[in-house]
Amino acid sequence: MLKTTLLKAATAAALTLGSWASAQAVELQFYFPVAVGGTAADTIQSLTDEYVAANPDVTIDAVYSGSYQDTIAKVITASRGGTPPQLSVALSADMFTLIDEDLIVPFDDFIKTDEDKAWLEGFYPAFMENSQTGGKTYGIPFQRSTPVMYWNKEAFKEAGLDPEKAPATWEEMVEFGKKLTKKDANGNVTQWGVRIPSSGFPYWLFQGLTTENDVILANSDGNKTNFDDPKVVEALQYLVDLSAKYGVMEPGIVEWGATPKAFFERQTAIMWTTTGNLTNVRANAPFDFGVAMLPENKRRGAPTGGGNFYLFKGASDEQLAAAVKFVQWITAPEQAAKWTIATGYVAPRPDAWETDAMKAYAADFPPVLVARDQLEFAVAELSTYQNQRVTGIFNDALAAAITGQKDPATALKEAQAQADAILAEYR
Repeated sequence: MLKTTLLKAATAAALTLGSWASAQAVELQFYFPVAVGGTAADTIQSLTDEYVAANPDVTIDAVYSGSYQDTIAKVITASRGGTPPQLSVALSADMFTLIDEDLIVPFDDFIKTDEDKAWLEGFYPAFMENSQTGGKTYGIPFQRSTPVMYWNKEAFKEAGLDPEKAPATWEEMVEFGKKLTKKDANGNVTQWGVRIPSSGFPYWLFQGLTTENDVILANSDGNKTNFDDPKVVEALQYLVDLSAKYGVMEPGIVEWGATPKAFFERQTAIMWTTTGNLTNVRANAPFDFGVAMLPENKRRGAPTGGGNFYLFKGASDEQLAAAVKFVQWITAPEQAAKWTIATGYVAPRPDAWETDAMKAYAADFPPVLVARDQLEFAVAELSTYQNQRVTGIFNDALAAAITGQKDPATALKEAQAQADAILAEYR
């Protein structure tokens, strides 16, 4: 009887202690964009649950906030309304916008130990270009990517091309594209040689071309663009010529979202898209495919892309410290490896690639290494103050040239003038 009574008392005490601990837990709200697909959301939820289970002094409410555009709109609205999240993943390219809106705090204040400093210094430098400015670190790379080139090996073989060799230069992409473009008896194209999406955020894939043409679209301070540089004009002319001159790409605006499906259905033999589509392509391509770095012209290269973690003003010091600990944990090698394997996004730290899980994954599926290796040649994604306005202007210029409304030089000269008018106050 006494034993039963003591057991009941101990159980009650444990429940009381657990309730007290739960009541004292630091509460965090975490916005996460789910436009990247269900696998990403499931993986984030699993990782978040794992962290909370091991850290009962923290509760994390993961809010799935839609596309990147939806997410930035929601965090700005919530912050202005006095209810900001403590933590969010948002585009790395939105860093200057979040600084300009005075919504975020740098991570530097929470980097205190040698271990903290080693963690912060352990990310790929290419990813940190869109994460730091003015000597401070505002973003921590997580859901990061570069565009890569996918090709249908069966289509290459049918066209008399080496199925193991992707086009390595702009000239080869045109040459291969002509052989890969197929027409029916009526002259209608049934398979295009190449597909470079130009809807949604066309500047990003176009930045692959400008990087390869050895020109940077914006400075690292986010207050000056180079849209009308002759090398940018040349890159846009090449993009237009893929359809208008060479006939290897579908004319007009090419839809981003429909591109993987077009690839799977053999409507195109080559596509440019994010490495974040790697898992999707591996699961759904009904043919053997290859993955390569983007083809070079004056140099090799591509922009980085994707999302960073940001810390938001309005949170308590205790909440911010807890948020930083969570970010440190989820970007650590084992968790970063799980994320990359589940999604295809690039593990943002070299040490993640040294885990047994990533070594086994890369040995089984070597294409995962392409985007990582391309980081050696990568540049920062286009990012400026008032980023949505500036990139919107640039996207409109690209569209005007792609659809034949304006020649590339005129479209880009006008875009540069408009960008200058917006950014002058930030110089």
